[in-house]
Amino acid sequence: MKKIQVFSEIGRLKQVILHRPGNELCNISPDLMTDFLFDEVPFLRGAIAEHDAFAAKLRDCGAEVIYLEDLASEAIENGGVREAFVDEFIGETYVTSKDEIRMLKDFLLSIPKTRDMVLQIMAGNRRTSFPKREYTSLVDFVDTEYPFITNPMPNLYFTRDSFSIIGSGVSLNHMWSVIRNRETLFGKYIFKYHPRFQNSAIPFYYDRDIPYNIEGGDQLVLSDKVLAIGISQRTEARAIEIFAEKLFAGPDGFETILAFKFPAKRAFMHLDTVFTMVDRDLFTIHPEIQKHLEVIAVTMKNGELKFEHQGRVLEDVLQKYLHLDKVRLLPCGGGDPVDAPSEQWSDGSNTFAVAPGEIIVYDRNVVTNKLLEDAGAKLHVIPSAELSRGRGGPRCMTMPLFREEI
Repeated sequence: MKKIQVFSEIGRLKQVILHRPGNELCNISPDLMTDFLFDEVPFLRGAIAEHDAFAAKLRDCGAEVIYLEDLASEAIENGGVREAFVDEFIGETYVTSKDEIRMLKDFLLSIPKTRDMVLQIMAGNRRTSFPKREYTSLVDFVDTEYPFITNPMPNLYFTRDSFSIIGSGVSLNHMWSVIRNRETLFGKYIFKYHPRFQNSAIPFYYDRDIPYNIEGGDQLVLSDKVLAIGISQRTEARAIEIFAEKLFAGPDGFETILAFKFPAKRAFMHLDTVFTMVDRDLFTIHPEIQKHLEVIAVTMKNGELKFEHQGRVLEDVLQKYLHLDKVRLLPCGGGDPVDAPSEQWSDGSNTFAVAPGEIIVYDRNVVTNKLLEDAGAKLHVIPSAELSRGRGGPRCMTMPLFREEI
């Protein structure tokens, strides 16, 4: 029984999950930017305006836009699990003062609308928002120096990473960073309790409780037989092995995972920050990774995983596994030593396909965008002054739920 459907990166998009930036972006301070995985502080009003333009573009292209905050609140209400969700959330926040746990739980459960409660959890809870109280533990004296009782989740608008739809299944991921791992809790409740998925017998190809890191930005569905997964700063090789065992034993018929090994550094945090699929034979690539890239094909035979080194000529690997006569790799920034790293930093390589050869891109990457147009791609250009400050582009901000077959 197959239901949710993502068997390619480029099939016409029909449904997609987004998260509209919220007050979590107002809770990024310069002292905490590194912990929160930001390099700058975005301006919330500008980020919302740009994100709304992005959502409007997706609708113009024929896609239904579904917001993560709506799915999460509807799932919690449908399952009648409001208190269980709050308990599990608090259990993952490192709040250890018994008084604070009680105060936080009472506060969250006192919010009348579940959607508002979900948004409050996403935004984080400043210590100054709660009344002063007498200290009753040693923890109280120490923790008061930190501005938050619970941290915000400012990376949530990169909906790609915490869970991934692959074929008819879900990879409920274990995130690299502590600040982001709580995001996967929303996916757990959505796929367990939301009416859209509750009785779907969805195969889970990964679970958030597995202790190895894997993130959606590293998982690309190149065809109905082949995935590409980055071994990166955010995804571990052992996680890919566990994922592969479950995927190959599942109902979707995937046959090969191309594991892309490239330098583990912040600028290349995920595979989709350096490589995305634009059309059947056209891909973006950041030229700096090509000299370091190694590809290992992972398959399964007689119940055992097999591994075969594919060398470093990416065109040859893609031609072989996607059964193409030729492959075009379009270098970010044209490969120029200044434009390439500059536009890769602002996600020139991170395109998002709404149909074969039809992609959404940031306006600021003018060199790469011109090359994509020259290569025959149809571009939908969106503003990016604030959204790009979080180090993620159009693909990072989306989680497709349904794509037409190609």
